[in-house]
Amino acid sequence: MAKLKIKDMKNSSNEERMKKIEELKFELVKAKASAAKSGTSKARDIKKTIARMLTLNNQENKKGVGNK
Repeated sequence: MAKLKIKDMKNSSNEERMKKIEELKFELVKAKASAAKSGTSKARDIKKTIARMLTLNNQENKKGVGNK
């Protein structure tokens, strides 16, 4: 998994981000399973990326509520 940049996340739509979050959650499960075998910490980077995307979604939702 390549690290996603915040600039790229902002350019995508909300639906695209939610789809990517679902893909990352699936990848997180796989990373946790492989980490038990090999001991890598890829899961940490995936969790951070998911958190960034969710934070961006929440910020955009709050901006939309204030404009009504």
